[in-house]
Amino acid sequence: MPALPLLQLPGGAELIIVLVVLVIGLAILVGSILATYWVYKDATRRGDDNAIIWTVLTALGFFIGLIPGLIVVAVYALVVRK
Repeated sequence: MPALPLLQLPGGAELIIVLVVLVIGLAILVGSILATYWVYKDATRRGDDNAIIWTVLTALGFFIGLIPGLIVVAVYALVVRK
């Protein structure tokens, strides 16, 4: 019995690759939405007047890429939150 029955199908290996890429992409999308939401909720809870600016910067960072988005979240968490 094969470990991965999809490999027995024509194009099965490619299907597995596509599914893995889709799952990873979905996880990154959900993670970036949750991080942006966290920045907004944390900034508003702290009474920060720039909560919308931080939210937009975080969303733009994740729109550019994963690393820039994580950098914006790290700057917010380490510098602004103190």
